[in-house]
Amino acid sequence: MERLETGIHAGRLSSAEYEANFSDLHPRLDNHEALVAADRCYFCYDAPCMTACPTSIDIPLFIRQISTGNPIGSAKTIFDQNILGGMCARVCPTEELCEQACVRNTAEERPVEIGRLQRYATDAAMAADKQFYQRAEPTGKKIAVVGAGPAGLAAAHRLAVKGNDVVIYDAKPKSGGLNEYGIATYKTVDNFAQMEVDYVLSIGGIEVKHGEQLGRDFSLADLQGQYDAVFLGLGLAGVNALRVDNENLPGVDDAVDFIAALRQADDKGNIAVGRRVVVLGGGMTAIDAAVQAKLLGAEEVTICYRRGKEHMNASEYEQDLATSKGVIIRHWLAPKSILSQDGKVAAIEVEYTALVDGRLTGTGETGVITADHILKAIGQTFEASSLGALRMESGRIAVDAEGHTSLDRVWAGGDCVFGGDDLTVSAVAHGRDAAESIHRALTAAAAPAVAVA
Repeated sequence: MERLETGIHAGRLSSAEYEANFSDLHPRLDNHEALVAADRCYFCYDAPCMTACPTSIDIPLFIRQISTGNPIGSAKTIFDQNILGGMCARVCPTEELCEQACVRNTAEERPVEIGRLQRYATDAAMAADKQFYQRAEPTGKKIAVVGAGPAGLAAAHRLAVKGNDVVIYDAKPKSGGLNEYGIATYKTVDNFAQMEVDYVLSIGGIEVKHGEQLGRDFSLADLQGQYDAVFLGLGLAGVNALRVDNENLPGVDDAVDFIAALRQADDKGNIAVGRRVVVLGGGMTAIDAAVQAKLLGAEEVTICYRRGKEHMNASEYEQDLATSKGVIIRHWLAPKSILSQDGKVAAIEVEYTALVDGRLTGTGETGVITADHILKAIGQTFEASSLGALRMESGRIAVDAEGHTSLDRVWAGGDCVFGGDDLTVSAVAHGRDAAESIHRALTAAAAPAVAVA
């Protein structure tokens, strides 16, 4: 076996290998495949798959529409509940949500392919540029949305449909948030994230201002003074620190930055990766970073997670995907220190861990894993310094059932709110429902008083 060049380098593979490695993980079903897959659905009354969907899409209905040769109508059923249904079909952990609840699992242990059927329908509508919604008569109200990620886009679209004017502020040069910058490239190819953004914004009445950051370029008080309402879809911008020796050495990178750079690269061969890579973490970011490091040509990629397999936030399907690509997943290991040679990463010292009386504890036994590239995927944090008097809970924004915050005329949703589960589909539901609440509040405030005789 030919040994790869030591250290962190770009261009480890040929152009053909990069193209093959980063091709579509689950290509769209063709017409015949979609009909066969749809035919497996029982079209359950009070379907458990629908209950398991955070956006409550009528899954039996949209699958029945596919089975009767009506994918465009199926797409409308999906978009009525989830305007980002195309991306969610690609990135949702359906194996833990709707497909896990599918009754086909009971007899066959193989659910209906709900996610792929959803993609089939939404792709058909977007390819035909089929627009299902028209703006209502103008309300005269103007709403600021901070963050052009899934929550912000869903809120903006629903508000615009109801006749409100919306201005989205986003710190990044592109809209899409996590969908644009944080998803594994092989899950969403052909610039789909931006295609979906364009589709959402085509309703009209939505202006997007890029490069505008809350706390740097404007304040929450500014928005409260200029707009009738504000929706905060801020996401998670901070990255947790390892708090170990040599964390800032060349070769120690944040996994989220690694993924974002790969997502934005015109040529995958320009992205540098180590020969021996260690990824620290147990969530989806860790899996995505590890798999893509292997696809970029890393010889050895190891995920180290401080707890057991059953504790990993990444789904079992995603863990299996990683191992199928040659990634090694090691459990009950916590980083202790990063070892260097010639001022660069040479290895990582880890300590074995165990649960003692329910608490994670180091055993004192240590080991060393050779590495020239370490990717940190140990969680992101919410940066709340620019939010003033907004009430927080466990480090995130506190909201009620409709997404309303402690401040008048300010709503929030997505990863930045307390109690969220950091999923694209949940962020969409938050944005959609907050938009409904905002519209109700602004409409009620504008309604003329009725005289009582």
